[in-house]
Amino acid sequence: MTDAKTKIAQQFMQALPHARALGMRLVSMGDGQAEIEMDYDPRFVGDPETGVIHGGAVSALMDTCCGAAAMSHPASPGGTATIDLRIDYMRPATPGQRIRAHAECYHITRSVAFVRARAMDEDEARPVATATGTFTVEGK
Repeated sequence: MTDAKTKIAQQFMQALPHARALGMRLVSMGDGQAEIEMDYDPRFVGDPETGVIHGGAVSALMDTCCGAAAMSHPASPGGTATIDLRIDYMRPATPGQRIRAHAECYHITRSVAFVRARAMDEDEARPVATATGTFTVEGK
């Protein structure tokens, strides 16, 4: 990926209030792939009895990561927005562990990017959630 797209992606992350509020960090991005992580934070706990992070925080992480993957695809001219995102929650994230999302833009047309993603804690063999989605592609 070009340095210009990396800069755009980092600006994109900083411009999203939810990404800043959740402490999301862009780990890697390029050629239709993106990885974003988020540290465990008690403020984002959905169930105080178990300490499990709220599904909304996981959803925001996956949506942001999918958008970054769509933006980084070589055929993408840049900006994107979510059209549809389906998330399947496989298990609760382990309290105290960082959550990392990895997304791949596996197909792109003139107007739509198709993306799939996984969210994981330290147990990478058992995803916390998986997602598939479609994202807009700005005109070329």
